[in-house]
Amino acid sequence: MTSSSKLKALNPSTLLNGWIVVDKSKGVSSAGVVNQVKKIVKVKKVGHAGTLDPLATGVLPLALGEATKTINFLFLNRKVYTFVVRWGEKRDTDDAMGKIERVTQTRPTKKQIVAELPHFIGKISQIPPDFSAIKVSGTRAYKLAREKKDYTLKARPVEVHDFQLLKIINENKAEFQVVCGKGTYIRSLVRDLAEQLNTMGHVVELRRNTLGFFDEKDAISLDKLKDLVQTTPVKELIWPVHAPLDDIPAIALTIEERNRLKNGQVLDGSSIHQRSGFGSLEPGRVMLATCQDHLVALVRFEGESIRPFRVLNI
Repeated sequence: MTSSSKLKALNPSTLLNGWIVVDKSKGVSSAGVVNQVKKIVKVKKVGHAGTLDPLATGVLPLALGEATKTINFLFLNRKVYTFVVRWGEKRDTDDAMGKIERVTQTRPTKKQIVAELPHFIGKISQIPPDFSAIKVSGTRAYKLAREKKDYTLKARPVEVHDFQLLKIINENKAEFQVVCGKGTYIRSLVRDLAEQLNTMGHVVELRRNTLGFFDEKDAISLDKLKDLVQTTPVKELIWPVHAPLDDIPAIALTIEERNRLKNGQVLDGSSIHQRSGFGSLEPGRVMLATCQDHLVALVRFEGESIRPFRVLNI
């Protein structure tokens, strides 16, 4: 679907329930972007999908109003990043914002880099950076790192779909592109790649080009958003709540079923299942419940029942 056709899918009745895709600038945190957008569009309930480090730029989807209830159900297993690596320095944060811990004069050749990249494609095990938002006994790892407390982060399974060398900038820097799944840390990829190349390295530039449904061509800067809200109603700038949920199957409800679901009642799923035309559904399958092309709730199939667990007030 093109950007223009996506915009045509906007539903005026969603008001300020929907998505704004911000092109995050360097130096601001994801939480900082949320706070600024709250002020710009005058909405109290705003959340972000897919945290970006302060160093990073690019696609940061923000959920407004009732869309915040759907954040955890976005298909985030396809992220595209472009980034620049600086060889020869190990930094405590694994990016340019950290302190230099060690240096080396060893620099990898293009041939060595290209030969090593396939080892990082597929399902791999990755230890998150010490400075990360991973919780250790209830405390964020970056807080423990700043306080110089001892802790250990466990390796986690992640998936890298593609890892390409885009260009050698000079002997100290190279540019890459990665297509990866949810939970992948680019800083960890760079750290581990450098180790395999018998050198050290850290991220000096990082941009997220794509996050699931959302692409950088759809993103707008905070400055542009500030200008647009002066002349354009905010509801014309947001994507509908359902837009990034297009990978989740949908069922159509009657008005009576919609009303019951909105009151938290469980529905008999046999007739709905039959008229929706789906084959067998595994227990617990998440579905979108719609009525007259409006999103009503996220539901789960439990045996012959349909149970709502996220009812949207839109």
